[in-house]
Amino acid sequence: MSFNTSLYTIEAVIILDNLGNRLFAKYYKGPHQETTDKLLLNLDEQKKFESSLFAKTFKQKADIILFENRVVVYKEYSDAIVYVIGDLNENESLLFNVLQGLSGAFEIILKNQIDKKAIQESYDMVILAIDETIDDGIILETDPGVIASRVTKPPTEDIAIKIDLEKGLEKGLFSAFNFAKKNISERLQQGF
Repeated sequence: MSFNTSLYTIEAVIILDNLGNRLFAKYYKGPHQETTDKLLLNLDEQKKFESSLFAKTFKQKADIILFENRVVVYKEYSDAIVYVIGDLNENESLLFNVLQGLSGAFEIILKNQIDKKAIQESYDMVILAIDETIDDGIILETDPGVIASRVTKPPTEDIAIKIDLEKGLEKGLFSAFNFAKKNISERLQQGF
């Protein structure tokens, strides 16, 4: 068994619906890997791979399989399946840890409602969560809380901060005047 010690551990992250249609797919290639793999070069090959992967894993009770010389860990929800795919020599515990981190972040972001509709409605947040977890095949983070905290919704309305400068300035000057008056009167009473 050869040990492939590389930071580039993830080959793909795929999210399919319960019919095998692609909701999200991102394939990664390390900078020193050869591009002989058709999966990285051709959209038709990717779709073919995804449909055969779906046929192999849909409604199965496993969470890890070996598929086409790759280690695939996945988690099935009501009408969506999340896959994390790595090389055949990759540590499946590491891949499963990434899947758990992503799933936990999705639960936080989507408020425990991970399904096709929620993923499509918060698609930008899902993509950001994946990008905060994996960058170019390198695992960045696996803690769901940290991933979710980095993915936040923008404010829905402008928050108006109103400061009454005249009152604030007047109050500030009045406070400073009283402080100076008190200190001067104390010093005069002491004889300085």
